[in-house]
This record gives sequence, C-alpha cells and structure tokens, in this order.
Amino acid sequence: MALQLYDTATRSLRPFEPHQPGKASIYLCGATVQAPPHIGHIRSGVNFDILSRWLTSSGYQVTFVRNVTDIDDKILRKSAENGQPWWAWGARNERAFSWSYTALGCLPPTYEPRATGHIPEMVELMQRLIANGHAYESGGDVYFDVRSFPRYGELSGQKLDAMHPAGDSEGEHRKRDPRDFALWKSAKEGEPYWPTPWGNGRPGWHLECSAMATRYLGGTFDIHGGGLDLVFPHHENEIAQSVGAGDAFARYWLHNAWLTIGGEKMSKSLGNSLLVSEILQRWRPVEVRYYLGAAHYRSHVEFSTAALDEAAASYQRIERFVTRATDAAGTVEGAALPGGFANAMDDDLGVPAALAVVYDAVKNGNAALDAGDLDTGRQAAREVVAMTEVLGISPTQWAATGTDQLRDVVDGLVRMVIEQREAARARKDFAAADAIRDQLAAAGITLEDTPAGPRWTVK
Repeated sequence: MALQLYDTATRSLRPFEPHQPGKASIYLCGATVQAPPHIGHIRSGVNFDILSRWLTSSGYQVTFVRNVTDIDDKILRKSAENGQPWWAWGARNERAFSWSYTALGCLPPTYEPRATGHIPEMVELMQRLIANGHAYESGGDVYFDVRSFPRYGELSGQKLDAMHPAGDSEGEHRKRDPRDFALWKSAKEGEPYWPTPWGNGRPGWHLECSAMATRYLGGTFDIHGGGLDLVFPHHENEIAQSVGAGDAFARYWLHNAWLTIGGEKMSKSLGNSLLVSEILQRWRPVEVRYYLGAAHYRSHVEFSTAALDEAAASYQRIERFVTRATDAAGTVEGAALPGGFANAMDDDLGVPAALAVVYDAVKNGNAALDAGDLDTGRQAAREVVAMTEVLGISPTQWAATGTDQLRDVVDGLVRMVIEQREAARARKDFAAADAIRDQLAAAGITLEDTPAGPRWTVK
C-alpha cells in the first residue's frame, strides 16, 4: 500500500503525494529555548525522526528542517529572572535540546535555523502582507488582520467570532480587532531589537516559522509538523501569514499528541515536567526512545515509571534475541523489510502494528534457535535489525555508536564479577559461584549460562 498520513487540515487520511516526485520536505516546529527539555518536548523529535527515517527507507530524498526559536517573551522573562543575557540563556538551553535529541538517537535535521538569523526574511514577509491588505502597522507594532483572511480558523475548526483575544502583546489598544495577532513588536527598554521600516523591534512568535519554512523549503512544501498544542494559535497563524502573502505553504499538517501526567499535558508551567537529563540517569537512551516512539504518534501517552520500566523490558526482549542470534549464527545485517511491517508504517506511521511484526519475528527466531535451525534464526534476526533500524532502535546500531556509555561501564563491572564466578566454578567452589549469582540477582541482574558463555541482562 502507498503511504497515507493523517492530515489535520482535512481531518482525514490522505495518500502522500509529494510536491516534487521522489523528494519529501518536512518542517518541524522545534525548541523554544526558555529552559532545558523534558521528555514531552522530545517526543515530537522522536516521532518526526521516525517519519523522516521511514520516508528515507521508502526511497525519498528527505529535506528535514527543525527550527530553534531563540527570541521570545518567555526567553526574555526567564533570562531576566536568572540574571543572564537572553542570548546566553537561550544558547545554553539550545545545547541541552541538541544533546537530548542526539542522546535519544534523533538524526540531525538537514537544516536547523534560528529565528534571530532570519530577520530580513521576516521583514520581507511583513511587507508582502501589508501590500496584500492582510497586515497593518500601528504604533511601531505590526499586526495581522484576521478578518481580512476568510480561512482563519479552518485548521483548528474554530469560528472567528467565538475566539478569544490574541493576548500576545501589550499594545492591545493598537489593534483593529483584539483577535489580530502580532507579527512584530516595537522595542521596549532593555529588550533586544532589530531595525525595520516600522521602527526598532523584535519578531512575534508566529512570524518566525513562516519565514524560516519558506526560506529553506520554498513557498510550497510537503509536511508541516509539531505538537497538538500548536494547532492553535501557532499553526493557524502560520497558514494565515504564508497563504496571505501568496504562498501555498504546507500540503499536509501532522500533529503528535501529548505526553501527559495525571491526564494533563506535561509542561513546565504545571510543574510536572521530567527533564531528559534526569530520565536518562535511570533508563538507557534507547529504552527511553522506545518508550516515546512505541505508541502511535497521534495517541496521548500517560507517563509513569512503571510504563517506562515495561517499555525497557520490552526493548530488552528484542535486544536479547539479536544478541543470541549473533552469538549463534553470526552477522545479522542486510534483510528486506517484511511486508507486514511496511504496511503498518504506510498506514499513518502505525508503529504499534509495526512492533507487533517485530515481536513475531523475535518469537519465531527464538523458536528456530531453540530447534537448532540457525538459518531461520539468522534470517529472523536480520529482519528484526532492518525493522528496528527504521524505528531508530536497532540493537546493533546502538551498540556500535558508543552512545550507551553507562551500559558499557556496567557491562565491564558485571563481567568482572562473572569472571570471579567462573573462577569459583573452575575450582569447584559452587557455593561461592551460587552466592555471586544470587548477589547479581539481588542487584537486578539475571545471569544466563549459554553455550557461548554467560550472558547478563537487567530484570
């Protein structure tokens, strides 16, 4: 079957038909660098990394743009509260986001533009909007006239007359309509600013993404993505800006659902966020990636440590099989993707159904190895590796990257203990050998004696 994606704009599954044959272009709303990322932020990165990997695996030449919002009301407020320059505060948190994306196996985007590097493009976009009658200057601010754009509200399914005021600037009295949103904000004392034909100021949040998306992907591109919370007002406003200026803009709108705690969206303002750096002190990066990517991207995920433990155990089942097959049958690289896996991924990135195919292969491969059928076991392992590569969780790739350093350290320590156990068994001190095994078990490590030697796993 051909790839189908759920388009928020039409509220339907649509066949993916790229603007340019053989190419796929993606713009993802990335980090607003007001603070370090929690795992709710990075879920979007993982979901769209899987999309990019699947498009590449399907033969498309992918251009993937993920922006950085490095000037924003929240950044200015947070930096002032912490007594740091806004640019230093943003740079520190941008590095934290980059580290987190890399730690969880997200491939680098083709381009990762910063908002402050694209002020000329924003000025030009505002000039086009003013010329087309969709924007106006007032007191040094520039606003988008929402009543000039009949399509306003279509993406989110809202009626203009039922909307609340935009509430995005201090100059509400300068607006023609309280629902008009700010494209440009006039300079305030102590804040950064850039010169424009309408005076010194800084960009509004929504303007940034329209300017950067078209700068790197053109006036028409394939997929615009982001979290579900961005549908309104951010993505609604992007459409108004870009289409109002004369661009066709995005052909498909994809939105991932939230990571929640107690039924609420994970957010810093609610005080319920869990930093990526903190989570990775307890779980391996590949296990956290598995957890964030295993559910369908449009499904809300309720966070709990028990759920993350369960995800880690599920991933380790895959890992153990690949290790076992490699030990028994040699290299496990280079297989075609099973049809069931491809069909699942083509059905709006159906990762849960795709993982079911992975686990069928794991089950069948283990059964083959149990029966001494090395050829069947090896083929199953090759398919598992091929499928998990698409999902970014291939055990062989993670082992080869060296990013799982904690695992390597623990492995070295456990193997020293195993050597002591083997020495005890060699001198027939079975009581000491059993005691070592029991101590490992008490620490959460299961030891398995195999023909290839002892193998350990975390419970």
